[in-house]
Amino acid sequence: MPEPIGKILELAQSLPLLDVRTPDEFQKGHIPGAINLPIFSNEERAEIGTLYKQKSRDIAVRRGLEIVGPKMASFVAEADKLGTKELCMYCWRGGMRSGSMAWLLQTAGFTVHLLDGGYKSYRRVAIDSVANDFQFLILGGYTGTAKTHILNIMAEKGAQVVDLEGIARHKGSAFGNLEQVDQPTTEYFGNLVYEKLRRLDPSRSIWLEDESKSIGTVYLNDDLYRHIRSSHLIFVERTLEERAAFLAKDYGTLDKELLKYGFEKIKQRLGGDRLKTAFEYIENGELAKAAAIGLHYYDKTYTHGLGKRDPKAVTKLSGEGKTHEEIAQILIERTDEWTK
Repeated sequence: MPEPIGKILELAQSLPLLDVRTPDEFQKGHIPGAINLPIFSNEERAEIGTLYKQKSRDIAVRRGLEIVGPKMASFVAEADKLGTKELCMYCWRGGMRSGSMAWLLQTAGFTVHLLDGGYKSYRRVAIDSVANDFQFLILGGYTGTAKTHILNIMAEKGAQVVDLEGIARHKGSAFGNLEQVDQPTTEYFGNLVYEKLRRLDPSRSIWLEDESKSIGTVYLNDDLYRHIRSSHLIFVERTLEERAAFLAKDYGTLDKELLKYGFEKIKQRLGGDRLKTAFEYIENGELAKAAAIGLHYYDKTYTHGLGKRDPKAVTKLSGEGKTHEEIAQILIERTDEWTK
């Protein structure tokens, strides 16, 4: 009997969770922690899908059986490697693929918990929950305010924090992934955010950083983005000098050519003269001066986005002259004041 998503996620904390979809489907997005045991390869599923559309369901099913038959022993052998006779499982919609694999493993002595509605039902819950079940407070500020660092300190002090840039593996600007770390897919990013959120207390506020629609190659889904944009924003103000100094320290270990590449990506907005000056500062090791040039561009962009928010939902907080720790403590102490 298929079981609801809440039960499956609870069981999956101690039991293996098998995703029997194709490797391509799994790569695009899966329930975090799941193990891929594909019943069909990418090519096999494409073949069956073509038969289903062009011939008939019966012909597609028979071809599927021809493909799966020789693999049955290997599926059981792979399941045996998990070291337990009880496991959870899902496919796309909780249909034939997971049902067939469950029958096989049950025949081989396993207890199998099937996800009702499959991965599709998980995605629906993840998207709806992120949009509706949590109360956000948003930490904003111009580039270089050290928002991520402040949030991390808040988390260490017990605040509920979701680091979207950390999950996306990108710092959210033209300089955010100069070392070209692989980012998750947009779909999987959404799943990771949901997994983080669902482990938090929904009766307490959750702090997030103010983000644009995209973080590098990852996009926030529309519901999450709207939730962030409509939540109360705490805008921390720090001087240009403070922000430039922070960026110089934060990016100071990167190779000079990587830093230049970052500036190249905003060349059209900076203009040739400013770009040339920034390059000279980088070559001379005057990174704070180079950063200040970049901040003129980013400040304009952020100001434009800030202007689209409801002024009643924006609180400005001076962080001038304060350490990251001091700002984090103030935000924690005033959380209840900003909570609806």
